[in-house]
Amino acid sequence: MNTGQAEEKPWTLYNASQYLPAVLSDPNKGKQSNFFTRTWGDSFVEKTEIEKSRFLPEITYAHFDQYLRKYGKRTKRHQRLNQLQLDESTKPKTNSEVPSSQDKLNLIPSIYMTNDFNLSDPKTFNQLFDDKSKSENDLQDELSHYLDIVEEQIAKQVSQQSGAFFHAMTSHDTIMEQMGVASDEVRTLRTKVQKVDTNLTSEALRLLAFARSKTNHIHLAEKLKLMSTVLQTQPTLQLLLSSSDYVGALELISGTQEVLTKELAGVTSLRHLPSQLKEMSKLIDKMLSTEFERYAAADLHRPLSSDEGVLEQDRLVSLVAGLLRQNHLQFLEIYRQEAVTAAQALLKQLMIEQLADAEDELNELTGSGEVAPTMDPAHWLKVLKLGSEALGKLMYRVKAVHEVIKETADVSGGLIENANISAAGSEHFLSQEDHAQVTSKLKSLLTSVCDYCNERLAALVSTQSDKNNISAHQVAELAKIVEEFTNLCEDICGKQSAALKAAFKIQAGNYVHKFNIQRKNKLALLLDAERWKYAEVPTEIQMLVDKLSQGDIIKSLPATPREGEEEWSSKYVNKPSPALKIGTQDYITVGTVLILIRLVSEYCVCAYDLQLLAPVIGRNLAELLRTFNSRSCQLVLGAGALRTAGLKTITSTNLALASRSLQLVLWMIPHIRINFQALLGDNNFNSFDSVEKDIGHHIHQLESKVLSIMNTLLGDQLNEWEAKPPVPSKQLRNISRHLTKLHEAVSSVLPEEQVNDIYQEIHKNFKTRIREQILKMHIQSNGGPQHGVVTTELIFYLQTMKMLKVLPEKFVSDNAMDDIWDR
Repeated sequence: MNTGQAEEKPWTLYNASQYLPAVLSDPNKGKQSNFFTRTWGDSFVEKTEIEKSRFLPEITYAHFDQYLRKYGKRTKRHQRLNQLQLDESTKPKTNSEVPSSQDKLNLIPSIYMTNDFNLSDPKTFNQLFDDKSKSENDLQDELSHYLDIVEEQIAKQVSQQSGAFFHAMTSHDTIMEQMGVASDEVRTLRTKVQKVDTNLTSEALRLLAFARSKTNHIHLAEKLKLMSTVLQTQPTLQLLLSSSDYVGALELISGTQEVLTKELAGVTSLRHLPSQLKEMSKLIDKMLSTEFERYAAADLHRPLSSDEGVLEQDRLVSLVAGLLRQNHLQFLEIYRQEAVTAAQALLKQLMIEQLADAEDELNELTGSGEVAPTMDPAHWLKVLKLGSEALGKLMYRVKAVHEVIKETADVSGGLIENANISAAGSEHFLSQEDHAQVTSKLKSLLTSVCDYCNERLAALVSTQSDKNNISAHQVAELAKIVEEFTNLCEDICGKQSAALKAAFKIQAGNYVHKFNIQRKNKLALLLDAERWKYAEVPTEIQMLVDKLSQGDIIKSLPATPREGEEEWSSKYVNKPSPALKIGTQDYITVGTVLILIRLVSEYCVCAYDLQLLAPVIGRNLAELLRTFNSRSCQLVLGAGALRTAGLKTITSTNLALASRSLQLVLWMIPHIRINFQALLGDNNFNSFDSVEKDIGHHIHQLESKVLSIMNTLLGDQLNEWEAKPPVPSKQLRNISRHLTKLHEAVSSVLPEEQVNDIYQEIHKNFKTRIREQILKMHIQSNGGPQHGVVTTELIFYLQTMKMLKVLPEKFVSDNAMDDIWDR
């Protein structure tokens, strides 16, 4: 460099000045056609996009934070001082002399100030240059004036901000230097970060990515395995159904549906599988119902002679478990209907066979297996017996199936554990409510089947016509059949059914009614023909009385003992005896009473055979005894035997036999009562009380009748008696003869105590009547002739009494008649 150049002043920022019009009319840009239409602002000068340097870091506001905090206060103070100086320098002297900047700008039309000012727009161009009154020079001057105003305002704004501009230029180098240092530091930091990313982060992130990828692959593999398993559902279902594992098939369907809902939701390839599984479930439902109906038919219609127990128990368990799993409890109703059908078929087939054996022409059968009431009692009882046995076997078969179903339900509900049944299903799928419902339906199943069987047998019992007489043995056999079948039903279902017993009660009631009428008629005929003479006692009657006296229940009529039988030869003689021996007493009675004893025994046997009607039979027996008592009273006391049996008179013997017969009946009544109380289990059976009272009263009347006869005879004789020779007088001899005849009549019939009582009453009456006669004849105990006659007569009377041995010693002593002289 030369010295001249060295002496030149250095170039500063203030040397960078340019006249604004020169800048605007830059010759390098040529003639600017839009000069007058360009709006001053950020778009006045054409913008050139400058790409960011890849070597310069991106500077943010944070890089200048420290600088701003340091120089912020100074800058604000400097700006405030500059603003004050500027306000003083630009303050107008007067408003009228110098126009304000705003007033000058207001001279420029507002159209030049809009942001969308564009002279290429015809509307804008016409608005500016459409004024014909202005020449081109006027228009150019006007626009130049507007330009001057704008340039003046620009220069003013530049002069006002010159301080800040020069300050910025001053700190520009420092800022550039700091930015260079910051750029180097950023570059270094980026290099280090790249190395850290390469050496530490990238590999670790790759490991994490690999781990996640592995997990995703595992999940994918599990999903694929699950899909593969699900796709094997249908073949597995076919295999399970072929082995009758319905519960396993239903569990598989349920599990697969749950997996499709939760685990494989949204898998497009499996979208049709849920509907297929649903259809398969419906198909299994139909299969279960159909198979159970077939099983029920096969089980209930197989021959009753087979002792196989439950038919195909494993199959039954599988079917029941499947139906319970589906909560289809209607299968119990299906089984009940099938049991009813089987019972109908059994009875119908039985009727056909029995009617064919009996060669009955009226084979009218109904759908329920009932038969027309034309069958004879023997075949009728045979049908009942066979029918009860067949229905009993059928009910036992239903009971066995009931137990298997109940056990399956208990296992399904988790109440018990059974290895054989639990193999059908691994889960306890039956809730407590469902289990309670199944238990209730099972109980109802047994009860309804037993009730139906009872009703069918009751219908058979009711078919027997009243015209067909049945024997006591047949009624007893019928009672046995009814009792056994009723007990069987109670053992099976725990409940008694009233239908069969009601039908039997009606049938037995008819028999009991006929039984009672026949025996009452028989007794009436026997009483009408009875001549009231003593009869010999057959051995079988003695046996009946002995059995009754022992207090045992009379279950059958004993047969007449045969000769050579050791059991009877020691106690009974196989020939009639003159009296019926009861304890220490002998009862001499008439033949009708002996027949009555047999009739009473028949009533007791009938009550034992028909215990259901034992109260009715007991009342009928009481009525029979009441009939015997009343009719015998009419025949003896009322002298009806004179007309019915042809007797000439009712003698003392007749009265004594009637009394003794009634005493025998009276003895039987407590033993009969004990027999019926033992049968009924009721100690309050009092049907015989009134009969017992009536018979006792009748016996007293008979005794009174005997006394009345004797009193009449004695009174008649004593009325004719006079105390004068010969002695003994005719009247006293007649009295002695009457007393002797009475003794002969009653001593062999009545017990000694009763005879003594009768004679004591006669003796008492005699003393009363003889006293009256002595008083009437004014005879005194003065030792006179009449007193001697009376004394002799009384001695004769006492000798007769002593000979008869019917009075105690005190009544026949020498002084026994002294009280007749008392006044």
